[in-house]
Amino acid sequence: MQTSFDMFYETEVPEDELIVSRTDFTGKITYVNNTFADISGYEPDELIGQHHNLIRHPDMPKSTFTNLWETIKKGDVWNGYVKNRRKDGGYYWVHARVSTVMKDGVATEYKSVREPISREKAIEIQNLYDNMRTQEEGTTRVVLYIKNDKLEEAKALEE
Repeated sequence: MQTSFDMFYETEVPEDELIVSRTDFTGKITYVNNTFADISGYEPDELIGQHHNLIRHPDMPKSTFTNLWETIKKGDVWNGYVKNRRKDGGYYWVHARVSTVMKDGVATEYKSVREPISREKAIEIQNLYDNMRTQEEGTTRVVLYIKNDKLEEAKALEE
């Protein structure tokens, strides 16, 4: 039973940095800048070839990504707030703009440019996303505190 983890640790995106990535049309990562690697906690070669949802945080409502894919598949630009999961289990918040990359008039891939958001905006969006998940998916984020003796009993049952 895991009783310690880093999921509550937030990494702040530096104000003067942009996180950039590109994917193919299936969502597989084809390019990341160093800022993306640094903030996500992955090495660039760990990200290239992986689906972008590798960093999807479980707090994100599924409908947000449904809307993102519907928007970009039409060739429109998607703008929204995203909570991403780091390799170590922590998280970071960004405002993302996702668009189609065109070369010689032909769509070749998608590009995402992400920038930091304020603490106040992150709290606002976290509350919105919690409500969305509750209504759309029937799930609720819970933090549970239990007495240590009960925890020890549960650990003993696992063994």
